[in-house]
Amino acid sequence: MVMGTHIARLVRMPNPSLFLALVLFLSLVHYTCGAGGDTETESLLTFKDSLTISSSLNNWNASVPPCIGDIGNWVGVLCHDSKVIGLQLENMGLAGTVNIESLGALHELRSLSLMNNNFDGKLRDVKNLSMLKALYLSNNRFSGEISDEEFQGMLSLKRVFLANNAFTGKVPKSVTTLPKLAILKLEGNQFSGVIPEFYGKELKVVNLANNQFEGPIPESLSKMSANMFSGNKNLCGPPLKACGMSPPPSSPPSPSGPPHSPPVPTVKKSSTALTIALIVVSVVLLAIIALLVFCLVRRRGRSISSEEEAFVNESTKPPASDEGEKKVPETSTTIHVKRSELIFLNEDVQRFDLQDLLRASAEILGSGNFGASYKAIIGKGEAVVVKNYKQMNNVGREDFHEHMRRLGRLSHQNLLPVLAYYYRKEEKLLVSKFVVDGSLASHLHANRSEEKPGLDWQTRLKIIRGVVKGLAYLYNELPTLVVPHGHLKSSNVLLDMNFEPLLCDYALRSVINQEQAHSLMTAYKSPEYAMNGRISRKTDVWCLGILILEILTGRFPENYLTPSYDSKTNLATWVNKMVKEKKISEVFDTEMQGTKNCKGEMISLLKIGLSCCEEDAEARPELKEVVKEIEELREEDDDDDVSSTIGEVNAVISGENGFKDEESFFSR
Repeated sequence: MVMGTHIARLVRMPNPSLFLALVLFLSLVHYTCGAGGDTETESLLTFKDSLTISSSLNNWNASVPPCIGDIGNWVGVLCHDSKVIGLQLENMGLAGTVNIESLGALHELRSLSLMNNNFDGKLRDVKNLSMLKALYLSNNRFSGEISDEEFQGMLSLKRVFLANNAFTGKVPKSVTTLPKLAILKLEGNQFSGVIPEFYGKELKVVNLANNQFEGPIPESLSKMSANMFSGNKNLCGPPLKACGMSPPPSSPPSPSGPPHSPPVPTVKKSSTALTIALIVVSVVLLAIIALLVFCLVRRRGRSISSEEEAFVNESTKPPASDEGEKKVPETSTTIHVKRSELIFLNEDVQRFDLQDLLRASAEILGSGNFGASYKAIIGKGEAVVVKNYKQMNNVGREDFHEHMRRLGRLSHQNLLPVLAYYYRKEEKLLVSKFVVDGSLASHLHANRSEEKPGLDWQTRLKIIRGVVKGLAYLYNELPTLVVPHGHLKSSNVLLDMNFEPLLCDYALRSVINQEQAHSLMTAYKSPEYAMNGRISRKTDVWCLGILILEILTGRFPENYLTPSYDSKTNLATWVNKMVKEKKISEVFDTEMQGTKNCKGEMISLLKIGLSCCEEDAEARPELKEVVKEIEELREEDDDDDVSSTIGEVNAVISGENGFKDEESFFSR
């Protein structure tokens, strides 16, 4: 009887805790189960209206929804399942103060890129975009200090690009504790003070160059390249020069919440009514959780595509790498593919179906920028390579099919043909022949032995000639592509048993998600993209020049690993320095045999490589000129001709003439 009286009283009384729980309940139900299309439209239009210059966004209007399925109807809007997942508003001449708060209704927003515009003002409200994975704000006019809490709670954030603005003050503490942060670019600002410790376990690059930092470099960043700290006069410690005095003790980690929350005192429950109130609130909260689970499951069920599934057994798949192609231990796994069709691009290829792949035992070959590669034995012992791409999920089905058909029509002795492909919204599989002798990178940079010596000069020259022929073919057959290759590097040049080069991973820029393309593809590590935010057909020429220098020097280009172009890590910068100092024996790979009587060819090719690496794209030769010059390379036996060629190389660099006597190098 008493219990019944208390319950009745609770129902009649406006209990504050219960009232708040009910409000929370109704809000969550509305958010989780409701449709957000109109809200997203209003949010984007509010963002547009906040800009002082927004003419590039003229097609943003309420008469057309921003997203229909995976198709973005508004310029710069990336979509998935009729939700806005990304804004890519680069190089649009936009200006004004960024109203990030207006984007708070974009609950599925994962990527925000406003690079190369004229935005100004302070950076505020970023933490409202709690699901964001990538924030690109470089090359604007942002200014002022960034609050310590600006990135608080952004547990998914992986990339933060704030370079070349006018930010001041210290590095915000909240960015140092982001658990998934991989790349942080703060170069070209006015940040100051001591660099704090970073605590993220996935951190790969922190660029702090050209700021006003001082004091010791923290241990967490001590293994970064010295270039990441250049332009700060008062920094010391590894990887820079040693500090003159003991560094001040580092501050303890900045936790995501208060460092020492006071203990909650134990409160005795003063009445049975309070006990009942707590029980009622608990029941309501459990109901909220149950409803949330129900709605999320139902939503996920609706969003699962009816397309057929293809996947690789996750238990043995290697992680993707941001640092170029890496060899991983040989492991066996099984490629699983369910209920769909493998589409072949060549009638002459021996056919196999998905059941063959399903039964095949696959050897892991490596994990590169765009996914893992597997060697599978099909049919009567034929070896194929299956490469798994997960960075193409913004490409529509018809666009992808058309692009693959276009690649299927290509045929050249220096291109690795795509035999077949498989389309799934979340990932794509490309199938090609297995090339026995591996990549050019492995031959140039693997450990040497008597059984596996380094490449001799004639083989290297043969490889270069084949590469330029394959590249020239791409230029002729794909005239509408800005960069017909786009990802030319030594790990994407395979060698058959006769050391004939085969280009791979070509012509994929238009089907790679822009976020990954800008951060991973070699075309976007070029000088012109760093300076102007643009690439052109001469960008492939720059990549070719770096490849030529890599083949001649045997040195691994650091620009393959950096997130953007840096002249100090550019291989051409080092070669220029050696030529100026007349140290030719330090330019060419000392393990390269067969150089006797080949000085003329080698120096002529060095000159071609350097001309391709000019920072000014307009100063580079056209690809057809490079092809012609390489085809006309011949042995220069006459000492006068050699001296003339050397003088030309020096003229390209500094106007100086002559090298030291290096006959011993060319006598092998």
